[in-house]
Amino acid sequence: MAGSGYKRVLLKLSGEALAGDGRFGIHIPKLSDVALKMKAAHDSGLELAIVVGAGNFLRGSDSEWAKAGVQRATVDYAGMLATVINALALQDALESLGVTVRTQSAINMERVAEPFVRRRAVRHLEKGRVVIFAAGTGNPYMTTDTAAALRAIEIEAGALLMSKNKVDGVYEADPAKDRGVRRFETLSYADALARRLRVMDSTALALCMESSLKIIVFDLDAPESVLKAARGEKIGTVIGDVATSLAAT
Repeated sequence: MAGSGYKRVLLKLSGEALAGDGRFGIHIPKLSDVALKMKAAHDSGLELAIVVGAGNFLRGSDSEWAKAGVQRATVDYAGMLATVINALALQDALESLGVTVRTQSAINMERVAEPFVRRRAVRHLEKGRVVIFAAGTGNPYMTTDTAAALRAIEIEAGALLMSKNKVDGVYEADPAKDRGVRRFETLSYADALARRLRVMDSTALALCMESSLKIIVFDLDAPESVLKAARGEKIGTVIGDVATSLAAT
């Protein structure tokens, strides 16, 4: 990729990003808008991989299933299957825009997706295809945040892009509850872990820290958000081997 941006990135896309205001299922206009943002980034020459969550169908330990006493492993496996639904919808939306896509699943289901093979995924990226990783890591008790960190490291991505809904970065506290809190421009891995800011789960954050994988947290709904993050433009909060700094009020 030309300029100071990244050649290859992994985008973590939450399931809620596909739900629109309905907060459940897939909202087609929202899906189309997300696909357009990804196409713009891909058309710039970026090698783009995606890990998609399932929060628009099932939210792990916070789900009604879990509250009803369903075993955690069962809930997690159901969530993995829900990520495949989201991945297939996103694949179709991108292909309708002329983008070549390959979906790889950590749970074997050859009728709808390739099995995850690291070398094959890298080859797809080198050929200019978007790769969507579904079914998390394939293991219960592991979040899709952890899957995103793991896959990003495996494919040697230059950065992990963490897209958020209606939140333009990482804040000192919940901006929905306190309008006076400030946003971090940069944040060190150690501070992100120590402050328990819920950027991602601690396992995922520790993986990124161990591999010095930069994390960029930004608002998906911002104009050209994915493209700007991939270009290395000033957007959201950057987490990495950096000094922690707050944005001016």
